Amino acid sequence: MLSFLLVPIYTSIMKPEIYGDITLIFSWFAILNVFLAYGMETAFFRFYKESENKERVIATSLLSIAISTGVFVCFGAFFKESLAHVFNINVSYMYYVLGILAMDALVIVPFALLRANGRPMRYAVIKILNVVINLGLNIFFLIVLPKLVVKNAGDMLFSNLYVANFEVPYILISNIIASGVTLLLMVGIYKRKSYQFDMVLWRKMIKYAMPVMIAGIAFTVNEVFDRYLLSELLPADIAKSEMGKYSACYKLALFMTLFATAFRMGIEPFFFSHSETEHPQKAYAQITNYFVVLGSIILLTVVVYADILKQFIVLNTTYWDAMPAVPIILLASFFLGIYHNLSVWYKITDHTKFGAYISMVGALLTILINFAFIQYFSYMASAVATLVAYGAMMLLSLYFGRIYYPIPYNFRKIGFYLGISILFSVVSFYIFDRNLWIGSSLLLIFLGVVYKLEVANLKRVFLK
Repeated sequence: MLSFLLVPIYTSIMKPEIYGDITLIFSWFAILNVFLAYGMETAFFRFYKESENKERVIATSLLSIAISTGVFVCFGAFFKESLAHVFNINVSYMYYVLGILAMDALVIVPFALLRANGRPMRYAVIKILNVVINLGLNIFFLIVLPKLVVKNAGDMLFSNLYVANFEVPYILISNIIASGVTLLLMVGIYKRKSYQFDMVLWRKMIKYAMPVMIAGIAFTVNEVFDRYLLSELLPADIAKSEMGKYSACYKLALFMTLFATAFRMGIEPFFFSHSETEHPQKAYAQITNYFVVLGSIILLTVVVYADILKQFIVLNTTYWDAMPAVPIILLASFFLGIYHNLSVWYKITDHTKFGAYISMVGALLTILINFAFIQYFSYMASAVATLVAYGAMMLLSLYFGRIYYPIPYNFRKIGFYLGISILFSVVSFYIFDRNLWIGSSLLLIFLGVVYKLEVANLKRVFLK
């Protein structure tokens, strides 16, 4: 959500190529955060709950993350020029990047410990404080400080703080301060009387964590690696600009992402708590039906009113060139949400390795399609690659789920709502060129159909 809140600020003051720079850096953050965590958070939960010697689990986990993070920082500092070249970012940003990554890695286990010990309030307060500091400093450096310098000409305090054309470093400084405060608030967990590193335990944890890391990296590649490929495969004079436009308009898909994430976080406990009840598959199928109905409404609504939403989120008209990619990215996010609902089968049956396999297939498709078509279709190739990857993941999960844990999905209903919402979105956005009257009429028709077909089911649910 933080990135969503910052989009209007960034797009109002930055050229697309500058926004492309910061997008690329944050894409690498996403990938490297998974690499530096290497599944240790999940492994910590698994072994902390079962172990009689919890202190040893804590100490082993803390030392593991601390040592690996230290090695990474030393390696990154020594080879910063080479890494900057590989990452396609300015070498002057590397120390900021390493600092942020290191501090974020060092709080992985402390945050996991708070969750394991049932301390949600402290967890939430620190996480929210991080966001508030980050957002506040971004606003100060990018909006308030330049105005203060103009208003208080000659004031050495503001003049010393302000540097022209320094947007990217200001954003990184904001992040590093927020991460530093978070680490200071959590560093007390590292102050232990003794550290007992259990090599046998650590090997078990690593064995458990590796598939989690592989799945995490594959999933992150699906999400952000196309930004890097855009920066590498497009001509140098337009690469960062095209990536900036695409990344800004991509944020309009956050409406679907937020819905899918909220739905998944709310419904996953239900999946597990009902797994031992009689015939839970019927309930799982019904939940997926509801998700598709609501997701179809969100898809069509955002597509119809995309031109209105962009005026509040993507403030610079230069970025609007990438708007044709928005419906494709929205549909890709919808497919990802359906995939998460379908993935209940491998979570319930402990076939979690399939999650890694399916994510790897998605990552491979993302890379192959981008490599093959970016030079011809720019960010539209990236959007289509995301759609194909998540669509394939959805279908693969459905296929293997029918083998290992059959669930009686209502494919006729799911296909109907999905098909109509996609058809109306294409007609509204591409055929009638985003005509608001036609789009609104199609949305009203769709809502009327949903009401007619689902009102009885919805009443029955709410009456319960």
